[in-house]
Amino acid sequence: MTQQPTVKCLVWDLDNTLWQGTLLEDGDVDVPTAVREVVRELDARGILQSVASRNDHDHAWERLEKLGLAEFFVLPQINWGPKSASVRAIADQLNFALKTIAFVDDQPAERAEVSHHLPEVRCYRAEEVPELLSRPEFTPTMVTADARNRRLMYQAGFQRNTERSEHTGTDEEFLRSLGLELNIHRASEEDIARVEELTLRTSQMNATGVHYSDEALRALLSDQRHEVLVASLTDRFGPHGAVGVILLERLTEAFHIKLLATSCRVVSFGVGAALLRWLTDEAALAGTGLTASFRRTERNRMMEIAYRFAGFEEAEHTQEGEGIRTLRLAPTRQQPPAHLRVLAPRLFAEESGLTEWRPTTA
Repeated sequence: MTQQPTVKCLVWDLDNTLWQGTLLEDGDVDVPTAVREVVRELDARGILQSVASRNDHDHAWERLEKLGLAEFFVLPQINWGPKSASVRAIADQLNFALKTIAFVDDQPAERAEVSHHLPEVRCYRAEEVPELLSRPEFTPTMVTADARNRRLMYQAGFQRNTERSEHTGTDEEFLRSLGLELNIHRASEEDIARVEELTLRTSQMNATGVHYSDEALRALLSDQRHEVLVASLTDRFGPHGAVGVILLERLTEAFHIKLLATSCRVVSFGVGAALLRWLTDEAALAGTGLTASFRRTERNRMMEIAYRFAGFEEAEHTQEGEGIRTLRLAPTRQQPPAHLRVLAPRLFAEESGLTEWRPTTA
């Protein structure tokens, strides 16, 4: 039997589900302590939560604010339309597959309506809420620091997207206004869980689609021939968290990129291109070549385009097995992106700490 994927977002009904009573009839509704604990713990596990409720939006949201729970819910759908339409709208805006969405409601008819229109969404009775924390689908195998801050990062993302849509200048001007800072650092033991998560969850911007286990990554940390690098991004709205991973092997004739993966959330900020340009500049400074492993998958066309745009070409007679090809580039000095401040280690020297990548006239 195939194990169901971990739930990425739980959508709550309100009346007689999140809170006891019916808001329009009882007025003074409250949330049981056990339910509050479920909301807070799911948030701590990195599982997003939203609302699909038949209610007056302003009245219901005001009540959630008074109850001190409004901050935990993203993209609430409080209206008089079908619950299935609300759940689909939440999934679409989060860009989550329906099989990663769960819905909880006290009314059998509402659960049936959602199941009929969205059969991949898992539905739960209100009576099951206290048991959710013990269920495997609500128990991620790893809870990283980024996972614990996932809701805050998504909320910052919504604010960022709203401002972007209202911006009247060019996209380049908007990117410059964000104060973007890309921090590339050597992974520590504490980073490994997030690095593994990136190799597992990232598909569109993953150069090989290879998953590196916790054990394999820790072995690379202690191998002097390898660099395990983590890229994190921040801007004036807050942190994006860890958004990229580079596994680099120091060969005699080249720096070899065994894996480059970045989160799809930061494609529009040019992070993947910035990482490739930085690696190219580091290789040029070190006086060595630059090669990269690449395996075409059903979803990583964008990553292939990024490599080609950076100037990589397929090397002759370099099949690495399992469909992986070697791409090659003759490195030349590169300029940092104008919209992005980059702090990174020096790969060609024994220096510790981070250095700002600055424009060069060479």
